[in-house]
Amino acid sequence: MLVRVGFSPDPDDAFMFWGLASGAVDPRGFEFEPVVEDIQTLNEWSLEGRLEVSAVSLATYPLAQDRYLLLPHGASMGSGYGPIVVAREKLSLDELRTTEILVPGKLTTAFLVLKMALGGEFDCRVLPFEEILPAVASGSAPAGLLIHEGQLMYLDSGLEKCLDLGEWWLLETGLPLPLGVNLVRRDLGDDAVREISSVLRESIDAALANRAEALEYALGFGRGMDSERGERFIGMYVNELTQDYGDEGRLAVQELLARAEAVGAYATPVRVEFAP
Repeated sequence: MLVRVGFSPDPDDAFMFWGLASGAVDPRGFEFEPVVEDIQTLNEWSLEGRLEVSAVSLATYPLAQDRYLLLPHGASMGSGYGPIVVAREKLSLDELRTTEILVPGKLTTAFLVLKMALGGEFDCRVLPFEEILPAVASGSAPAGLLIHEGQLMYLDSGLEKCLDLGEWWLLETGLPLPLGVNLVRRDLGDDAVREISSVLRESIDAALANRAEALEYALGFGRGMDSERGERFIGMYVNELTQDYGDEGRLAVQELLARAEAVGAYATPVRVEFAP
């Protein structure tokens, strides 16, 4: 069976796929094919059920819940850190509420949580995530919401951090901020879902057990990130909560989606359902 695995071109997602890419993990008869696309594209594709397995923003999962289950691993969560809003000079929350902010997509968790932090709708413009940092640095936009490695590289461009959404969320809830999740399509059937889930978990475990080799592979997706920052970034987003959500991770997912549902983010009730 062909299993297309969608992930975004950033080091943590690539790191988790290393076990399969390197042949270190037995695919158990499945043909795992990587499909590398930006997160907004993967979010949109999930609404159609295009891929068998896909990384998506947690904020998108409720829109795709009829087609997909959450895998119990592969999540990107930050405890006290997360996507950041940057500008050329430090802006307060009140100032951000009246400033146009570039965002990497309206289906991203970062966008959803920024709406929560700012207390509702705000002036924004969508750009591919890799274009946001240079746009703010060049002065063509006043502020931007950075995801992926931009969270570590903004200082190189002389920008100021105005808001860290992971820090804001921790102070609000005491929980880590779940950002990206991995989904598996329901129509593959229970047996295939269990086997695929097991293989993907083994790929994550293999990468963590062979960190140097997996990091070298992952840095090919880092857009100029050096090994020191690549190691730091992967340490931030590939951790014990990535191997398994655990009670804390599952509670964080429930809390974020419950808050989103309470403010009318979704037209239908949210069902948080994990693959076995």
